[in-house]
Amino acid sequence: MPTAIVVKQINGKPGQVYYPLASTTVPDPTPTSNQVKIKVLAASLNHRDLFIRQHLYPGISFSVPLLADGCGIVTATGSSPAAKQWLGKRVILNPGLGWKDSVTGPEDPRGYQIVGGTKNNPLGTLQEVFCVDAGEVEEAPKAMSAVEAAAIPLTGLTAWRALFTKSKAMEKGNNILVTGIGGGVALMALMFANAVGVNVYVSSGSEEKLKKAKELGAKGGVNYKEQGWEKKLLEMLPNERKTLDAIVDGAGGDVVAMGVKLLKAGGVIVSYGMTIAPKMPWLMSAVIRNIEVKGSTMGSRKEFADMVKFCNEHNLKPVVSNVAQGLGLEGIDGLFTEMKNGSQFGKLVVEISKEGASSKL
Repeated sequence: MPTAIVVKQINGKPGQVYYPLASTTVPDPTPTSNQVKIKVLAASLNHRDLFIRQHLYPGISFSVPLLADGCGIVTATGSSPAAKQWLGKRVILNPGLGWKDSVTGPEDPRGYQIVGGTKNNPLGTLQEVFCVDAGEVEEAPKAMSAVEAAAIPLTGLTAWRALFTKSKAMEKGNNILVTGIGGGVALMALMFANAVGVNVYVSSGSEEKLKKAKELGAKGGVNYKEQGWEKKLLEMLPNERKTLDAIVDGAGGDVVAMGVKLLKAGGVIVSYGMTIAPKMPWLMSAVIRNIEVKGSTMGSRKEFADMVKFCNEHNLKPVVSNVAQGLGLEGIDGLFTEMKNGSQFGKLVVEISKEGASSKL
């Protein structure tokens, strides 16, 4: 029977407990008429997986496999033409259900049902094989390996929506700040904006991460731990455009106060997370300057397809920080430790099966 990785329940308070990983077996699935069966090649971690282990995420399941991102080969299909077209293809999985194409949010009254580790969706990608509806896959970008393709679904979709749907800044020559460079969403945002010709500036508390980001195309970087970093950033901006058009932020904190100093009148702050605290102050000075703050999450099935198409058209490749081989608990646990420590620069991926390797599944 195929192997899957779940979390094991132990006693402990949210934020203090750290659920251990557990290996389990699952039934070898048979696709229904409109499903495809996927042999998983690689799956990648996101911060929500760490939050699940820390009991800081709603609806945790101790039987649903972890992880939302996955790339694999379609080894069998149901009888429908929509399913049959995928046989033998290398695909990546849309990381959530319930959101078709609305610009504003999920159409499903149950909300957005993200893959991996919760009761809201029975599927997770940290397993050897699974079945899924044929409408929830896209062909993996040709320029990417399976490990790279597994790194893009959730973070790529989040970055895509933040930039192309929310920021109003995706035009050549515009200036944006991407905070917290080194994380998956931030690096995908850097990659997408670079491809459009936007001037991307980044922030981090790590000089090494700032250096790496500039090697990837960032126009400049600032250490947010330094006093007056916002003045240093303004000095970096081109003479013909001495303000930012948008800030893409996953930290929260004082981003509005800094945004007032950095953004053009009517500039946009897109917030996809608040790692510093679950709230941030809204200032009258931001009102006077017509600053907009827009919350942004993952995205729709349409946005996912658009994101994958863009990656193909521009031959993009995500940054992968580290790869664990196979479904051994020690290797996977090591990736979680890296994420917990914040030491990664790019995505953390589990390579479950080598491309081209034979399988009985």
